[in-house]
Amino acid sequence: MDIQAEKLDLIKWITQLNDLKVINEIKALRKEKAESIVLSSVHKAILDERIASHEANPESGSTWKEVRQRITSR
Repeated sequence: MDIQAEKLDLIKWITQLNDLKVINEIKALRKEKAESIVLSSVHKAILDERIASHEANPESGSTWKEVRQRITSR
């Protein structure tokens, strides 16, 4: 099974899950993984610049629909 199929299988399983303990374990794992991501100072500076640009002009971006149309029209 490829990774996309694996992820879809997990999503389906999670949506049907009723065990709060397992849900909390998944959330803890997600938090642990998110906290382990380390950005270089260069990457952080780029992200900070882009966030500031977006906050200064939030309407300047594109919707997902517009992005998808640009990509598929190539």
